[in-house]
Amino acid sequence: MGSALVGLAVAVVGVAGTLIASVLSQRSLARVQSAQFEREQRVAEVQWQREQRVAELNRRRDSYMQVNASFRRYRTQLVNFLWTVQKQAVTPEARESVEEARSHHHSVFAEAQLIASTAVLAELDGMTTALSEVYRRIMSLEEGNPDPDGAFDDIRVDFTRLWARWEQMRGVMRTDLGAGHEAVGPTAIRA
Repeated sequence: MGSALVGLAVAVVGVAGTLIASVLSQRSLARVQSAQFEREQRVAEVQWQREQRVAELNRRRDSYMQVNASFRRYRTQLVNFLWTVQKQAVTPEARESVEEARSHHHSVFAEAQLIASTAVLAELDGMTTALSEVYRRIMSLEEGNPDPDGAFDDIRVDFTRLWARWEQMRGVMRTDLGAGHEAVGPTAIRA
């Protein structure tokens, strides 16, 4: 009986070992698959975040390009209108050109307010305020009720300040997009 028990014990241990090995193998495989799934999830999350940052950067870049073009167009129309006022040749078409540029500027500016960074928004607000003041001064001149310092030459100087302010705004936009690496401080030029 002794050898029969030993044989039986060996058979039981062999069968148990085989069963335990398959269970342990499945558990080990499950742990490896779980770790691999978690790594894939982290990689997918990092990729998604990177895609979101790129999409946000593209939205800001497009918005900044539109607002920049809008500011330039509005400024150009204001300069043209100022010269028309100086020549006393104001027409409904000339006024309409200014109003179209102004309306387009307001529309683009409204969109940029939702997208721009805080630093860029501060510059946009300052530039819009300065443009609005120049617009008001030109219209007062055209209506024959100019400010005390609202003569043609005084307003022309305002455009020099607007240009400097635009360059400052453009620098802040470039820095925000990572295109400019120079430090840009608060706006020192106020029109």
